[in-house]
Amino acid sequence: MSAVEHPGAAACPACLASPLAGQVAERQRSAEGEEVQLSLPTIHCAACISTIEQGLLGLPDVSDVRVNLTRKRASVRVRNGMDAEALVAAVSRLGYEAQPLDAATLSAGASDRAARDLTMRLGVAGFAMMNVMLLSVAVWAGAANATRDMFHWISAAIALPTIAFAAQPFFVSAWRQLRVARLNMDVPISLAILLASAMSVWETAHHGQHAYFDAALSLTFFLLAGRVLDQRMRTVARSAATELAALEAPTALKIGPDGPLTVRLEQVGAGDLLLVQPGARIPVDGVVAEGESEIDRAFLTGETDPVAVAPGLQVRAGEVNLTGALRITAQAVGADTLLHRLADLVSVAEEAKSRYNSLADRAARIYAPAVHLLALAAFIAWFWLTGGDLRVALNVAVAVLIITCPCALGLAVPAVSTVASGRLFKRGLLVKHATALERLAEVDAVVLDKTGTLTRGTPLLQDADALPPEALAVGAALAQASNHPRSRAVAAAAQGRTLPAVNVSDIREVPGHGVQGNWNGQLVRLGRADWAGAEGSATVLRLGDGAALPLQFTDALRPGAAALIAGLKARGLPVTLLSGDTPEAVGQLAGQLGLDDWRAGVHPDDKVAAIAAMKAAGRRVLMVGDGLNDTAAMALAHVAIAPASALEATRVAADLVLVAPQIDRIDDALRIAGAARRRILENFALAAIYNAIAVPIALMGLATPLGAAIAMSSSSIMVSLNALRTR
Repeated sequence: MSAVEHPGAAACPACLASPLAGQVAERQRSAEGEEVQLSLPTIHCAACISTIEQGLLGLPDVSDVRVNLTRKRASVRVRNGMDAEALVAAVSRLGYEAQPLDAATLSAGASDRAARDLTMRLGVAGFAMMNVMLLSVAVWAGAANATRDMFHWISAAIALPTIAFAAQPFFVSAWRQLRVARLNMDVPISLAILLASAMSVWETAHHGQHAYFDAALSLTFFLLAGRVLDQRMRTVARSAATELAALEAPTALKIGPDGPLTVRLEQVGAGDLLLVQPGARIPVDGVVAEGESEIDRAFLTGETDPVAVAPGLQVRAGEVNLTGALRITAQAVGADTLLHRLADLVSVAEEAKSRYNSLADRAARIYAPAVHLLALAAFIAWFWLTGGDLRVALNVAVAVLIITCPCALGLAVPAVSTVASGRLFKRGLLVKHATALERLAEVDAVVLDKTGTLTRGTPLLQDADALPPEALAVGAALAQASNHPRSRAVAAAAQGRTLPAVNVSDIREVPGHGVQGNWNGQLVRLGRADWAGAEGSATVLRLGDGAALPLQFTDALRPGAAALIAGLKARGLPVTLLSGDTPEAVGQLAGQLGLDDWRAGVHPDDKVAAIAAMKAAGRRVLMVGDGLNDTAAMALAHVAIAPASALEATRVAADLVLVAPQIDRIDDALRIAGAARRRILENFALAAIYNAIAVPIALMGLATPLGAAIAMSSSSIMVSLNALRTR
């Protein structure tokens, strides 16, 4: 899919100020060097693109940078062996988060060639149909004998090569089904087109009055229109399992006799000693052998705050080392890591979801054999009634095949889905999967993640106004030296305030504890209370020998969170909150939103088990999440939604992406999906009513070729107009 960013409130404020917003930077592109792929989950606008591109192009070994906003990814061409970690550090200095992606893993992405191919075939079929319709009108206006035959042969010259080219998608699909002794909607479609063309050539060669060239082309055109609409609903994103595998660090710093050496991950084995620098992603599952630091494992567990690690503690591939250098003894590498096992879970779940039987599939199972049997019955009956007249019997059978409205059935789902997804886009939701709306309308239970989903996922400093201005200024000066989320919150709270100038010197970060420096001859510290000489485990700011100032942080609710819970309860849907965060944080949020069913400390496999248990109980679950720890559960759920701020692998696993900041738009999605399902069923009913009227006419031999073409067009227009009611 092309995940277009939703305009408006979701854009960052820099969009409004940047003189480069909306402009394309013109620069010379260099083809030399190797390409490094970076994921940029926190970029929002054109100003973000400009900042990152200009910042990276300023590095001596970077020759080219292209940032893709919709995919939140950068392609960077580097020279002289510059590695991804150096680029990640440079992006971090620019104020953005980045993760290296394995370019080899991502090289096999899908393109929009299929959509272009279908659109081209549609255009050819439409042009040919209009010309043959004009020739048919001339025949029906009174052309006879040699003139009529000439018009028919001209129609054949236009129709036959057009059908051979434009109807290939139906022929190929029908042949694949027939090879395995199955029927789908493309089998009667292909049979109708081929028989109509063959009968038309036979009639023309024998100076017959009627030819079905116009009907065959109309059938091809309207069904291709349905395929084009359907293609617009399909994602061009790669598998979520592939994205998960790409999150693994492609290289590691292996400690040997001559010191750390950068090696490919394939060269690392269990028992090897690795060095992980601050800001780097941990490449393996292992145990800390030396060093203290704090680990950001929000992608894996959803925990709001970083976790302190020391010798003897476990770390996992994909986690980010924040503050201090660590030496890690590798225990599991490559396919044996938790990250890869999570990718395997996602892959299995995606395969199960791809076997979902849509309404169109179920209709085709009934429709295809019924049409074939009806046409066969018409052929046998007319062959017997006419005393063995093969020509008349085949004409009636072809008329039955053409007039039984595969056009209306073929348009019933994609027409509604396209209108509904356009409406959802205006509400800030992107529909990625072809059957997402149908599955969303069937939901009878909802599972929500906490951090980054119901909340913003970043800590905010509370009661900053209660701090003495001078103390806040000192705290902000210390915070500038750290990438810890709480340090960034302190620095953010100081921005835009009128604070006294302070001079803090000798600032250094103590891994796992906090930041300290000297101010007016005093030791000042920002960090853990026990380290700063205070009681408890909270974050404090201490100035010299003065009393420690406790700092309270909160994870703010995402806009519309309370309205979403209220809307889901009003629909009678049971809501479950599953989070990897602490019981205190999850319980506080659940109480604030009025949720009774919640669990804390939930690991990725626990979420998968919870969804599996609900599915086993007959529930059709909507899963909403944003982290790596949610990806496998989202792939397993009946339908999944991820916010645009989510990790890329999570957005890929989702069926819908929420690009608006208000999470209560999910309630709108449920309402619109319900309306879309009703319109689809109404379209099937309209097609059934049409067939109930048209089929007896065809069976009685009263359906002329032009009449069949007009009837098909009328039914298709009727279905399309009903689809517009979804607005």
